[in-house]
Amino acid sequence: MLINKMRMMDKNIKKVLVLGSGALKIGEAGEFDYSGSQALKALREENVETVLINPNIATVQTSEGVADKIYFLPVTPYFVEKVIAREKPDGILLAFGGQTALNCGVQLYEQGILEKYNVQVLGTPVRAIMDTEDRELFVKKLDQIDVKTISSVAVSDTKGALKAAKELGYPVIVRAAYALGGLGSGFCDNDTELKELTEKAFNYSSQLLIEKSLKGWKEVEYEVVRDKYDNCITVCNMENFDPLGIHTGESIVVAPSQTLTNSEYHRLRELAIKIVRHIGIVGECNVQYALHPESEDYRVIEVNARLSRSSALASKATGYPLAFVAAKLGLGFGLFDLKNSVTKTTTAFFEPALDYVVVKIPRWDLGKFSGVSKQIGSSMKSVGEIMSIGRTFEEAIQKGLRMIGVGMHGFVENKELKIDDIDKELKEPTDQRIFVVSKAFRQGYTVDQIHDLTRIDRWFLYKLRNIVDTAELLEKFNHKEMDPKSFNSLLRLAKQQGFSDFQIARALYKDKANESSSLAIRNYRKDNGITPVVKQIDTLAAEYPAHTNYLYLTYNGEENDVEYTGDHNSVIVLGSGAYRIGSSVEFDWCSVNALNTVRKEGYRAVMINYNPETVSTDYDMCDRLYFDELSHERVLDIIDLENPHGVILSVGGQIPNNLAIKLDNAGVNILGTSAKDIDNAEDRHKFSSMLDRMKIDQPKWKELTTLNDIYKFVEEVGFPLLVRPSYVLSGAAMNVCSNNSELERFLTLATEVSSKYPVVVSEFIEDAKEIEMDAVAQNGELIVYAISEHVEFAGVHSGDATILFPAQKIYVQTVRRIKRITREIAKALNITGPFNIQFLAKDNDIKVIECNLRASRSQPFVSKVLKINFIELATKVMLNVDVDKPEKSAFDLDYVGIKAPQFSFTRLQKADPVLGVDMASTGEVGAIGAHFDDALLASMLSVGYRIPEKNIMVSSGGTKSKVDLLDACRLLKKNGYNLYATGGTQKFLEENGVESTFVAWPDDQDASLRVDDMISEKKFDLIINIPKNLTERELTNGYRIRRGAIDYNIPLITNARLASAFIKAFCRITQNDIEIKHWAEY
Repeated sequence: MLINKMRMMDKNIKKVLVLGSGALKIGEAGEFDYSGSQALKALREENVETVLINPNIATVQTSEGVADKIYFLPVTPYFVEKVIAREKPDGILLAFGGQTALNCGVQLYEQGILEKYNVQVLGTPVRAIMDTEDRELFVKKLDQIDVKTISSVAVSDTKGALKAAKELGYPVIVRAAYALGGLGSGFCDNDTELKELTEKAFNYSSQLLIEKSLKGWKEVEYEVVRDKYDNCITVCNMENFDPLGIHTGESIVVAPSQTLTNSEYHRLRELAIKIVRHIGIVGECNVQYALHPESEDYRVIEVNARLSRSSALASKATGYPLAFVAAKLGLGFGLFDLKNSVTKTTTAFFEPALDYVVVKIPRWDLGKFSGVSKQIGSSMKSVGEIMSIGRTFEEAIQKGLRMIGVGMHGFVENKELKIDDIDKELKEPTDQRIFVVSKAFRQGYTVDQIHDLTRIDRWFLYKLRNIVDTAELLEKFNHKEMDPKSFNSLLRLAKQQGFSDFQIARALYKDKANESSSLAIRNYRKDNGITPVVKQIDTLAAEYPAHTNYLYLTYNGEENDVEYTGDHNSVIVLGSGAYRIGSSVEFDWCSVNALNTVRKEGYRAVMINYNPETVSTDYDMCDRLYFDELSHERVLDIIDLENPHGVILSVGGQIPNNLAIKLDNAGVNILGTSAKDIDNAEDRHKFSSMLDRMKIDQPKWKELTTLNDIYKFVEEVGFPLLVRPSYVLSGAAMNVCSNNSELERFLTLATEVSSKYPVVVSEFIEDAKEIEMDAVAQNGELIVYAISEHVEFAGVHSGDATILFPAQKIYVQTVRRIKRITREIAKALNITGPFNIQFLAKDNDIKVIECNLRASRSQPFVSKVLKINFIELATKVMLNVDVDKPEKSAFDLDYVGIKAPQFSFTRLQKADPVLGVDMASTGEVGAIGAHFDDALLASMLSVGYRIPEKNIMVSSGGTKSKVDLLDACRLLKKNGYNLYATGGTQKFLEENGVESTFVAWPDDQDASLRVDDMISEKKFDLIINIPKNLTERELTNGYRIRRGAIDYNIPLITNARLASAFIKAFCRITQNDIEIKHWAEY
C-alpha cells in the first residue's frame, strides 16, 4: 500500500458552515458542545473561516473566538438556507451537532438546497448517512458484504407492524428511523402492547422497524476512524455492563471491553472496519453489536455516521481527540498527515492502548417529574453521565458511583434501600439497579442467581462480589486485638478497590461514623504511607513519551507520573460534575472561561472534573486536568500534591460550593468570597436574619416540625403557600398548596414531617414578577451587573422560565431599588466574585427570594447579550487583579435577548409536562432580536415549537388566566385561526365575543367531539392548557390533554403569560420577518 506523504487539503474550502445541536435534551447533551468546539478548533488551525449556527447560548462553542461568525438561530432547513444564502460557504459539516444537525443536513440535501448554493458536504457523504439511518437501506447494504443484522421488517403503519410481529414472533423490539436516543422505541410481548407503542412512535418518525428481540445478549461497540484514502483504525472498544435491552445511554459502560475473548475482540474489530469501508464513512463513526454470550454469534445493531455520545466518551477514555481528527479528515487530510495530539511526535494513524479501565455511569433525575416510570429500557431517560478511571474495575466502579451524586458512597456502606421484591427489581431494572445488586449480595444471593435474573456477565458480578467481601472483612474487624500490620494490608486492599475513607469508617464504626471519623482514617492512612499516586493517560500505555497532563489518581501504582515543584503557582478550578437538571453546560462555560483567565494571568490552570461530555475536561483547555472525584477526600489529595496558590469554587455550580466550609477547615486558600460568607448566604436562617437586620423585605417563612404548627402559620399568612419538605417520599420536592385539603394531601402522602425532618413553609405571592440580578463584586463593591426579568410570573422555577434581558417592563424606580439592595447585600457579605440574587416585585414592593454566591445558570446568557464576559471579570477579581468598571453606556442595548427552556418530556413516558416550582427543563437556547417579538419567536422555534397553521385548542384554567388569554384569543380569531375550547373557556370566550368550537373533556364519554380523540387524530397545531387547581377531575383531565399533546408531538404551552406572548409574536410577525444577523452585528 502506497502511503501518500504530502499534507493534502482541499484548497477550494475557504469557508465552512457548522451545524450545532441546539438546546441540551435527553439523548443529545453536552457531548455535542465538546465535538463542535473541537471541530471549530481544527478548522481554525487550517485557516478556514467558520460560521456556526447554534441557538444554544450557554455553550462554549458559541463563545467569542471559537467560530468566526455565530448565528443564534434554529437548526432547521428554513433558517440554515437563509444563512447559506447570506454567507455562501464552500462546505458544510453535519456530523458534529448530533441527530439534530444530521436530520437537518439530510433534509437540505433532499430539498436540493445544498446543490442550489453549491455547498459541499465535508466528511461522510449524505448518501452514506442515509444508508445508515434508513433501516431498510442499511440492512441491504450490509447484506452485500455478508454481515449479519438483526432480522427485522420496516413498516410505515400499525397494520404493517402487527403483521411483521406475527412473522418474526414475539418478543419484538420497535425502533424509529432518524430518531435520537431510542426515541419511540420499546419492547412488546403481544399485539396490545405493540399497538399502543407504534401509535405513539409514528408521531415522531415515518418509518418504524420491528425486529426480533435479542434481550440478554451482550452489547459491544467500536469507535472507528477512516480517511478518504481508505486508511481505517479502531480507536476504542467498549462493552455494556447491562445486557441488550437497555439503551447504551442508560447502561453502565466499560472501556476497554473486559469480558471478550481475544478471538471475539479481533473478529468484531475486523467486521467494524469492513462495514465502515463498505459504507464509505470519512471521519468518525461507531458500530454497535449484539454478541451472543455463549457462542461467537453476533448481529450488527446500528452504525452512527456522526459523532455520538460514545465518541465523546471514547475521546476522553483514550486521549484520542476523535472530533478534532474527524474534522481534519473532512477537509481531505489523511490520518498519516495528522499528529497524535498527545505525544506530539507520532502520527494520528495508530490505535490507542490502555493500561487502565474506564467506567461510564448514567445519571437520572426521575424524581423531578411527577408520574414518570422508573424502569429503564430501550429508550433513553438519563440526563447526564460521569466517567471514572481506575487501575481495576472495582476501583473505577466505586469512584463512579460516588461521582453520579445521588447520595451513595460507592457499591457498599450506603443507606439501606427499601425493596419489597429483590427478584422483580433484578429482572425489571430501574435507575437503582446497581444498588439492588449490592443488596442481593448482602441477602446471600450467589453470583449465578444474580446472573440468571439480570444477565449481567459473571465477570462483572465476581468483581462486585470482591467489594462486598472486603466490606465484610472490615465490618468484622476487631479493634481491641488489632494487629497494625494486618489492618494496614486490609486498608490498602480496600483503597485499591475504590473504598472512600468514609466507607471504611462506616464499615468499622457502623452508625457512629461521621465526618471526623473519616478524617481520622485519612490521617491514619497518611501516617502509614497509604496514599494515592498520580497516573497519566498517554494513549500508548506508557510506550512513548507523552506530553499530556491528563491525569487520574489511583492506589494501584508505585510512583507519580508527574513531578511537582511546589511553586504555589497553580490555581485549581473545581468543575461541575455530572450534568443534571439544574446544573448543566452553562457551568462548563463558566469553568472554561475561568481556566482561560487563570492562564492569561500567568498562573498554572488546574481542572478537576469527571464529566466526559464537557469542554473543560478536554486536556488542552488547561495545564493539568485531573479526571477525578470532586469529593472532599479527593480534592484534598490533589491539593496535597499541587500545593496551589488557591482554589476557585464559584464557577462549577452547587457541588464545589458545598465544599467551602470543609476546605476552609482544612486550611485551603479559597479564592474570592470567604467560606463563612458563603455559608451566611446558603444557610436560610443566617441569611434571613441578616436581611431582617438590614431591613430588606423577604417573603414570610418558617421552619416547622408538626402539622399543628403548619396550620397556625396558615392562619397567620393565608394561602397559597410554598412548601419545601426536607424528606421526600415521592414526587416533586416542592409544592404550592392553595387550600387545606391540598396541603394535607401533600404533607401526608408525599412527605414526612417530624423534628428530624422539618418542613419549610413560606408565603407564595401570586402574580408577582420575578427579576434576576447577575453580578460580579470585588471586596463587596459592585463591578458589573445585569438585570433580567421572567416572562412568566413567579411560581415557575427560574430554570424553566423564559427570561428577557435587558428587562423591558420594570418601573425605573424598581430598577433603582434592586441596584441599591444588591449593593447592600454585596457589602454585607463582602462578596468577591460572581453572584446572583432573585427578587420578587409586585406593584412596587420588592422582596428578596435568595442569593447564590457563585456563577448562576444565566451568566453565559447575560455575558453574551451584553458582550461583557462576567466570568473573566470575576476570575480576575478572585486573583486580586485590578479591573475597570465597564462604562455606563455599555448597559444601553438597542436589542433584546431571550432565553427559552428546552423540555424533554417526550422521553419521559407518563410524566406530566406541567411547570412548577421544581425545575424540569434539560437545556436552554438564547436568541437575540431587534424587538421582543423576533427574539421570542426565534427562541421558541429553536426549542421545537412550530407556528400553528390553522387549529388551536385552548383550555385556559382559572378566571385570572382566562382574562390573561382573552386578548391573545381575539388576535387569533382576527388572524383567521380556528379556536377550539373546553367547557368553561368556551363559555367565557363567547361571553366576550370570541367565537370558538366546544370540545368535551376526555372523561365525557357521550360527547361527539372529545379533546383526546382530536389530539390522537392530530387535529390541533398548538395546545394551550393552563392547569386550574388540584381537584381530582381537573388533574386527570388536564393530565390527559397535556400528556396527549406530548405523545402526539403537538406543541404545548402550560403558562398563560408565555402563551399570550407567543401568540402575539406570531400574529404580529412571520418567520420571514426574523432577522438573519450574526452575533457580532448586534
